[in-house]
Amino acid sequence: MDREPTAVGINRTQDGSVAVATGSSTVYSLQKERLTRRKHHWGRLGDLPTLYRPRLAALREAVDVVVECFSSDDEVKHIDAYHQEVRDTLRFRDEPWIVTISHHLSHLYSAFPPSPFSSAAGMIIDGQGSPVRDFTESCGVGEETPPDMLEVSSFYRCERGRPPECFAKQLWDGDWDRPTGLGCFYYLLTRLMFTGEGSEGKVMGLAPFGDPEASGLPGLAVDGHRVLIPQEWLDVFAQRERFSHFLGGPGSFADCANLAAEGQRAFERALLQVTAWLHEQTRMDDLVFAGGTALNCSANGRILRESAFHDVFIPPSAHDGGTALGCALYGMTECLGEPSGFRWTDDFLGPEPDALALREATQAAAAEPGLVVERPADLAGRVAELLHDGFVVGVHQGRSESGPRALGNRSIIGDARHPAMRDFINFRVKGREWFRPLAPLVLAEAAPTIFDVDRPAPFMQLAIDVRPEHRDALPAITHVDGTARIQTVEPEHTPFLHALLVAFARRTGCPVLVNTSLNGKGDPLTESPEDSLTCLTGTAMHALVMHPYLIRKRDASPVPPAWTPPTGKP
Repeated sequence: MDREPTAVGINRTQDGSVAVATGSSTVYSLQKERLTRRKHHWGRLGDLPTLYRPRLAALREAVDVVVECFSSDDEVKHIDAYHQEVRDTLRFRDEPWIVTISHHLSHLYSAFPPSPFSSAAGMIIDGQGSPVRDFTESCGVGEETPPDMLEVSSFYRCERGRPPECFAKQLWDGDWDRPTGLGCFYYLLTRLMFTGEGSEGKVMGLAPFGDPEASGLPGLAVDGHRVLIPQEWLDVFAQRERFSHFLGGPGSFADCANLAAEGQRAFERALLQVTAWLHEQTRMDDLVFAGGTALNCSANGRILRESAFHDVFIPPSAHDGGTALGCALYGMTECLGEPSGFRWTDDFLGPEPDALALREATQAAAAEPGLVVERPADLAGRVAELLHDGFVVGVHQGRSESGPRALGNRSIIGDARHPAMRDFINFRVKGREWFRPLAPLVLAEAAPTIFDVDRPAPFMQLAIDVRPEHRDALPAITHVDGTARIQTVEPEHTPFLHALLVAFARRTGCPVLVNTSLNGKGDPLTESPEDSLTCLTGTAMHALVMHPYLIRKRDASPVPPAWTPPTGKP
C-alpha cells in the first residue's frame, strides 16, 4: 500500500468499545463507559456516530476495513443495521469492507499479536462468547453441533506471521439450569453475593478472609480442557438468603467470606489443571491468556509460579472491552495483510488529550473558592510532599487507560505506609467495601527486594507475595493473605510516576505508593478533565494533578494515622 492502512475494530456488546489501528504501530482504543459514565455499558446502535466518532479523530479519516464482534446476546440479530451504520458513519478508501469475527478470536488477537512472544499457546476463558454459527475458526466443531451452542473457552497454537490454529473449544447450550465452564462458575459465585456487572473482583478480594475448607465443597470437574460444575455447587448457588449479607439480607459476612474462599480455591485449582493440559497439548514455552477470567490476579499469580509455562502474558485489556482492539489488529494483519508493530508496552490508548477541555477544567477549578490551582516548578516533588504528609492525590494526565486497571494516567495515589490509608480511600473516596485491597506502584529496580517477583509486572495483572519483612511497613497495599497486585514502574513508559516514586523514595526511603483507579462510587475510570475534577470535588480526595497543574482543596486536612471508618468491620 502507498498509504498507511487503517483498520477499525468494534465490540458491539458487553463493555462496548471501539479501536483504530493505523500504520505499523499507532493504536487507539476507547470504552463506551468512559463517555456515558455507566460502568460496563453495553454496545448499541448509535454508538459509532454519536459517541465514538466525535471523540476519536482517527474515525474521521478514511479507513480500509471494519472488523466487529458480538457475544451471546441478541445484538447480532441487528447486524444488518449495524453494517448500515458503519457505511453511513465512516468514510472508506474503497468499497465498504465489514468483517465479523468470533468473540474469542477477538480476545486472542488482543493478546498474542501485541505480546512479546514469537510463539505461544493461547487460552481464552470467559462466561460465554459467540454461538457456533458465528465462529471464524472451526476448532474441530462438527457440522452436527447445534448453531446456538456458545463458546466458553478456546485454545490455540500461535506463531507470529501465521494465523492461529484453534484446536479445542468448550461449548455450552446456554441453559442456566446446566451451567458449565470456569467463567460461568465464577459468574454464578459472584452473583450470589453481589449485584451489578463486574463484581468478580469483590469475590477475589473477599476470599482471603474466609476458610476454604468451611463447607467441604468439591473441586470443579476437569476433563482436559472442559470444566464442569458439580451439583453440590449448583445447590449452594440456590441458597440466596444465606449469602445475602452484601445484598442487605440476613446472611453473615463469615458465610460469604468462606464461600468466596472455597470458590476461589476451586477456580484456581481447575484453571491450573486446564493450563497443565494446554501445555501438554502444545509443548510451548509461553502462554497468552485473555477473557474475563484473566482479570483474576490471584489465579494469574499461581499460573506464573506453578505452571509449566516459562512466561505468561495477559493483556491489560483482557476483558470484553479489549475485543475491539483485537478486531482492529485482526483487520490489519488478516484482512489487509499488513504487519502490526504494536506491542503492549503501556495501556495508554485513549484519545489524545484535549487542550481546550484541560484549560476549561482548570479555569473552573480556579473559580471555585474552595480550590487552589498551582503550577509547581517541580510537580513530582510537590506531590511527593503532599503524599508524605498524608494527603490523597488524583492523577489525570495524557491518554487514558484502555483496560479496567488504572496504571497512572487516571489514578488515585496515596502513601502505602500509612496505617489508615486503605480504609480512608475505600470509605471516603471510593465508597466501596472495606475489604477491597489497594494496589502498589513500585520502582521496577526495587520490586524484587520488596515483592517476590523476578520480572517486570507493569499491568497490575498478578497477585504477588509481599516479602514478610516488608508487610508491616506497607499496610495500605498488603492484603490479608500477604499479597499485592503490583505495578512495576519504569521511566520509559510512565515518566511522571517514575519521577514521583523517585521523589517519594528520596524523601521517605520507601519506593512504593498506593495506586487505585480515579473514580468515585459506582463510576468507571474518569476520561475527561471535567470527569476528574468532578471526582476531586465529589469525594474526600485532597488534590488532583492535571498536568502541568496541581489543584488542591484549600482547607483539606490529611488523613490522621488513627483514622477509623464510620462503620465497623465484622
